[in-house]
Amino acid sequence: MSTLLPQDSDNNPIPALRLKGSAAHTISAGASSARNTTAFDADTRVVSVFADVPVYINFGGSTVTATTSDHYFPAGVYYDIAIGGDRTGHNTHLAILRVGTDGSVYISEKE
Repeated sequence: MSTLLPQDSDNNPIPALRLKGSAAHTISAGASSARNTTAFDADTRVVSVFADVPVYINFGGSTVTATTSDHYFPAGVYYDIAIGGDRTGHNTHLAILRVGTDGSVYISEKE
């Protein structure tokens, strides 16, 4: 099967997405829940997340919040996360809450 994806040395496709221009977000992680101020594009299906401190994360709409009951996301990990698709709801925002100390979470939309 032919593919436009890059291939490894055994000619297996490597799933790769490129960063979207003007689609980087930074959220300050603090003692209160915070979320990205600009919604993710409607055609974005994957975001990459990196946190410089441990945080709790929660995806949703423009009113989403994060609590200590949400998913734990460790510091120093770069991770791709699906945020929706044609057959599922589309998340437009990411809410975060610090675990201990203040820090930052960096989000990149991919296409």
